[in-house]
Amino acid sequence: MDLIPSFSVDHSRLLPGVYISRTDVLNGSKITTYDIRMKKPNIEPCVDVAAMHTLEHIIATYLRNNAQWKDSIIYWGPMGCLTGFYLIIKDQQPCETIGKLMIDAFEFAANFKDKVPGTDAVNCGNYLMHNIHYARYEAAKFVEILKTSPCYEYPKAERLDTEKGKFFDS
Repeated sequence: MDLIPSFSVDHSRLLPGVYISRTDVLNGSKITTYDIRMKKPNIEPCVDVAAMHTLEHIIATYLRNNAQWKDSIIYWGPMGCLTGFYLIIKDQQPCETIGKLMIDAFEFAANFKDKVPGTDAVNCGNYLMHNIHYARYEAAKFVEILKTSPCYEYPKAERLDTEKGKFFDS
């Protein structure tokens, strides 16, 4: 079975940043998936699940209400490993452009003081699992990283051919 592209990224060297995870063409239109990586995988603790859920709600609401971006946003949601999010948009923008959008979105979350959108039993499948305080903390940390030391290019694992088959070496 072929290894999917996201598993060919060398997670042992991956730093927080904004990366193009993949591009696809659907009905003749390009769509791009961005890896919005908040944490160093397997080194830093992942984002608390309740904080991640809160960030998902706040930033999804921000993105889908942003006058410049709302028509381009297809999806915003957390990674299963809880080290970041996936953003899927129509077309493709440079990672630096998406990085600026993420600074705005995460600053919005870091300063969010209202009731978290969509946190009623009618609107959310787990409406009690939210942590606004920790979400604001994580958002502020990520903004600082994006402003001071953003990364935009994946470290790739190498797939080597040997006498005994293929294996990955980072």
